[in-house]
Amino acid sequence: MFKGIYTALATPFTQEGKTDFKALETLLEKQIAAGIDGVVLLGTTAEAATLDEAEKDELLCMAMKQINRRVKVLIGTGTNCTRTMLQNTEAALKHHPDGVLIVTPYYNKPNPSGLVEHFRLAGQLGAPIVLYHIPGRTGQKLPLGVVEQLLQQVPQIQAVKEADYDAARLSSLATQFAGRLELLCGNDDLFLPHLSLNASGIISAAANVLAPAFVQIYKAWQKGQTPKAFALFKQALPLIQACYLETNPTCVKYALSQRGIGTEAVRLPLGPVSAENKKKVDGALKQTPADLLI
Repeated sequence: MFKGIYTALATPFTQEGKTDFKALETLLEKQIAAGIDGVVLLGTTAEAATLDEAEKDELLCMAMKQINRRVKVLIGTGTNCTRTMLQNTEAALKHHPDGVLIVTPYYNKPNPSGLVEHFRLAGQLGAPIVLYHIPGRTGQKLPLGVVEQLLQQVPQIQAVKEADYDAARLSSLATQFAGRLELLCGNDDLFLPHLSLNASGIISAAANVLAPAFVQIYKAWQKGQTPKAFALFKQALPLIQACYLETNPTCVKYALSQRGIGTEAVRLPLGPVSAENKKKVDGALKQTPADLLI
């Protein structure tokens, strides 16, 4: 259901801190022109935690109208309060997305019964769910036994965005749930290893800048052109890594600003990228072939 390249879209801000809808429109059009399969709105890269409800609704209204079903849309609705997650999901479903992205609750460190109930209640709202597993941000690794329970009790869960750097766990996840759960890469620098484990695609923050690269890598892999996929990945990797020199999406937004899309502005508690890391991003941008950049 969810295959190919999904860009975790950044939310451009003006220097005054307001949503820059002109830049957002430009970014969306460049993404679609690059051949992506979908976008994620209001995810981590969108700084959704810093947007109020009115801002979220306005962004969704504008983006959904512009996208006009040309690519698939996932809307991030997860939080560490089940009631708030349900409210977010209900609000998102008014915009008729193709599914919702729900992160495992962070900070609370819920026990297995709580995790299952959290997603079971989300499933009752009827939308396809992409489970987002990112222990580096949530502080908790989702046991595979709990994944099994979730699949048995929440049929709305169609895919997992996997952002764990544990290679052994990734192999177990990919093989144990093959044919039952689509695997979407959540770590841009591990895209090729995920594809080798039969991942159906990626949800990528770096694709804000590197959408053509990810599209070309994926197409080459799908055609069995493994050397070409590797060569493209090798060219893109320095900029992929530069996008994560500081907390996402700070470097991504700086790179976008250098490509003429919006400003580098982020909202507190995120701050500006250091001068040293800006130089590194600049260097990575210069060495990346132009046909791999938006």
